[in-house]
Amino acid sequence: MTSVQVDKEHDGSEAADQAPEEGYQRGLGNRQIQMIAIGGAIGTGLFLGAGKAIEKAGPSIIVAYAIVGLVIFFIMRALGELLLYRPVSGSFAEYGREFLGPFIGFVTGWTYWLFWVVTGITEVTAAATYVQYWNNQIPQWAAALVFTVALFGINLISVKIFGELEFWFSMVKVTAIIGMILIGLGVITLGFSDAGDTASFSLLWSDGGFFPRGIGGTLMTLQIVMFAFLAVELVGVTAGEATNPKKVLPKAINTVPWRIGLFYIGALIIILSVVSWTNFHEGVSPFVAAFQKIGLPAGAGIVNFVVLTAALSSANSGMYSTGRMLRDLALNGQGPKFFTRLSKNGLPTWGTGVSVAMMLAGVWINYQWPGEAFNYVVSFATISGMWAWIVILLSQLRYRAKANRGLLPQSEFRAPGSPYTSIFALAFIAMVIVMMGVDPTARISLYAAPVWAIVLAVGYLSIKRRNEAALSAPAGAATGASAKAGENPGKTGEDGGAQR
Repeated sequence: MTSVQVDKEHDGSEAADQAPEEGYQRGLGNRQIQMIAIGGAIGTGLFLGAGKAIEKAGPSIIVAYAIVGLVIFFIMRALGELLLYRPVSGSFAEYGREFLGPFIGFVTGWTYWLFWVVTGITEVTAAATYVQYWNNQIPQWAAALVFTVALFGINLISVKIFGELEFWFSMVKVTAIIGMILIGLGVITLGFSDAGDTASFSLLWSDGGFFPRGIGGTLMTLQIVMFAFLAVELVGVTAGEATNPKKVLPKAINTVPWRIGLFYIGALIIILSVVSWTNFHEGVSPFVAAFQKIGLPAGAGIVNFVVLTAALSSANSGMYSTGRMLRDLALNGQGPKFFTRLSKNGLPTWGTGVSVAMMLAGVWINYQWPGEAFNYVVSFATISGMWAWIVILLSQLRYRAKANRGLLPQSEFRAPGSPYTSIFALAFIAMVIVMMGVDPTARISLYAAPVWAIVLAVGYLSIKRRNEAALSAPAGAATGASAKAGENPGKTGEDGGAQR
């Protein structure tokens, strides 16, 4: 079913009834959700990280982004099917708990929480370094502290303010990319600026061909490209606070293909037609290189500002999602009970506050010990982000199987081509993980995973020993959706309807 059909068949009041017991205020409108979805797909992975990928694969990196973009769309449509079945703020952790068991929900919730804590640490630290571009007299720790406190304050006001800030952060990124595309097209077609004599679409194949490093070189960049899309699933966490999830979420998810096509593939085609791929190297922003080639001296400053907003946007999203994940865990008996408390504005201030405190501690650790030990911790974010995608796909497959047997109601936003598209996406992620093990520079991302798994297993067994009832059944088993399907899945844990 298309988003248009969803819009016609469901009004806002029905959508709002999907999760009224969560206690959150539905303050995120269509405009904010759309930009959160866009912002989640555009980050420093494009503005800075693409330089390394181009160096490894040449112009064929465009194909890599197209393939990964297709996989991301499959993941998001799988998530969309689940969200329209039951839109809750716990999102994929909640679905993992319901369809894959309480342990998977436990692992997913805490892993995604850690993912955003670690990401928040790195992004706030990065934002502080970007400030030094304009004034290197400002201590890095001071800028990091100011950014963290300011974003935390914004997250304590209301979810609407969070959404508004994300809207403008995303607007800056979108404007920068569209501006680069338009300027680049002008250079290529009209021949103005310093790059006018050499800029041409033929640069995509003239310097060593479209696959200058061979197919193998392109395949080895898939992991880099995959990481660039981490956090695109954040839109799922907003489900419990969207003003009209049945209308807004399908629209946001259905924009994924053109967002990837324009902001990634379109931008890279233009950049690689203005500047030969041989000029790109790791640590060099493709946007800075293109602006310099065109002859815009302010290009570096513009990109630095855009990357600064991208880092702050990521940190802001991290603060938002960590509080919701901790509350979801606490409501299910898988975390400290005080995380269930909400402020008068319906915000999980305790969960957000504890997460921000850890982010501040991480900034201090990074300041004291900026060596390899910290980098190992940071690298864990990549594998933990992909774990969320795996849980989304597996949960959707289990849900679709139950829905097809009549045990659950069919979602009004079914993933096209499922189960084959979800199986393909899972196989693709598995291939990327294998390639991470082959690549020495990416292998460290896998080292922390077994250690974290042991920590989670010990924590889970400890909780189960103290309160086995909380972990005895998948969450969401007694939802209104299940009741409409005529199923009584059994006894729920502490996250039953009265509490949710």
